Amino acid sequence: MPRTPHSAPHLRVMSVLGLLAALLLPLGVTFAPGALAAPTAGPVRVMPLGDSITGSPGCWRAVLWNRLVNTGYKDIDFVGTLPPQGCGQAHDGDNEGHGGELVTNVADQNLLPGRLASTRPDIVVMHFGTNDVWSSIAPDRILAAYTKLVTQMRASNPDMRILVAQLIPMNPSSCAGCAQRVVDFNARIPGWARATGTDRSPVTVVDQWTGFSTAADTYDGVHPNASGDDKIAARWFPALSAVLDAGVPQDPGDPGDPGEDPAACTARFRAVSSWQGGYQGEVTVTNTSASAVRGWTATVVPANGARLTQLWNGSLSTAADGTATVRNAAWNGTLAPGASAAFGFVATAPATAGAPAATVTCTGTAPAA
Repeated sequence: MPRTPHSAPHLRVMSVLGLLAALLLPLGVTFAPGALAAPTAGPVRVMPLGDSITGSPGCWRAVLWNRLVNTGYKDIDFVGTLPPQGCGQAHDGDNEGHGGELVTNVADQNLLPGRLASTRPDIVVMHFGTNDVWSSIAPDRILAAYTKLVTQMRASNPDMRILVAQLIPMNPSSCAGCAQRVVDFNARIPGWARATGTDRSPVTVVDQWTGFSTAADTYDGVHPNASGDDKIAARWFPALSAVLDAGVPQDPGDPGDPGEDPAACTARFRAVSSWQGGYQGEVTVTNTSASAVRGWTATVVPANGARLTQLWNGSLSTAADGTATVRNAAWNGTLAPGASAAFGFVATAPATAGAPAATVTCTGTAPAA
């Protein structure tokens, strides 16, 4: 979205043109097509999503909002089901930062779809997972929750732009292991984003960890102070402004190319059996959209250095980093709403890999209209 000046003079011109049209039409005078400007698209809706670091009071949102507006971005609207929570400066304070929430709980309890339906964002700015890391929840489970939320975002808006933060550092006095757990989790986010992003709905990773000091930039080892708010806003700004400058489709119902619309689906991994140096896994793909799926593609990112070596009920291609892309076989691509298909595989793994785990996502293709 290009930066625009204040629009009051433009509105006065439009009012004059409208009055002229009303006066001249009874006299038989008409305007050529395009002589009167067409209505412009509404503001781009941006949802700040997360926990207390985002929401209570989440003053980095105020800093970011004012920097955007002062730089020339006028047609933006921060959205969320929660109201402003202070910060002492004028800004659009709507947000989706729920204090104390775990991203795994939001995914498990399907809390996001209702919030999306109420606010209809075009862009999601997400810093989420601090409480999960504090609770020592495994990175694989947190990333699976991320994947489910992204799937729900795309069900709400197939063109959703998603900015995901590598979490700010955390070092509370009551959690000796938290600092390293944040480092370990952040290291996994770029690979997850590469596997999850699509051309139509890209996922952008924003490094909020580097250069952030829990001693100087938080008041309790977790939540940002004024210095931390400035740093967080400064990291979000270039990533968000780049998305705005590139332009954001604002019609989720646009059919795009016939027969190539993505349809919502979910993927679920389970380990069937394991042994020293490998395991057998299974992934179930389920059509969660209201229409049939005529084909699906699943992405499997095995954890801890594992690699898929054999696969059945689908076709396999593997990237250099071990990320596997699985496309449906001829007989299991068409799924009615709510229907599922499964494929199995064998993976090799280092002897020290631990329990089998993998992050899985999927995309479906709707039939031609």
